[in-house]
Amino acid sequence: MNNNSKIYLSKHGIKELKKKINKLSHEQKMLELELRNSDVKEDSMLQIEVLARLDSVRSEIAEKQLKLKNAKILPKKKSIIVSLGSIVELIDNATGKIFKYQVVDSIEADPLIGKISSDSPLGKSLLGKKANEMINWSIGVKNMQMQLITVA
Repeated sequence: MNNNSKIYLSKHGIKELKKKINKLSHEQKMLELELRNSDVKEDSMLQIEVLARLDSVRSEIAEKQLKLKNAKILPKKKSIIVSLGSIVELIDNATGKIFKYQVVDSIEADPLIGKISSDSPLGKSLLGKKANEMINWSIGVKNMQMQLITVA
């Protein structure tokens, strides 16, 4: 990610990113404390492992802080066309099952809670579509099709 790449997250997504940074910062403090511990100083292999983990945590913190710095809250909008931040309802005509998703940036995506990435096959096929259109996408060799019911 370059230093000026904007990413769009929901308020919940920004809150979760801040939580992850806080958790990693706490882990960093614990690792630094462990490094000062005399047992670690005496065991060079343990010290190398702790230093490697500490380096990894610091790198992850820096990456997430950059994402947070570049994060913008998804604008509230009423739209008839699917875009980043839209909440959509789809129906699988074969089974009658209805699915509800929010189209989000990949950093916030979690299909288990109804947030799909705009970079996923389904997310890409939804962008720019209107209610009542058929949505087609592929997962490997399997072709999928659903009807877009609503866009909010």
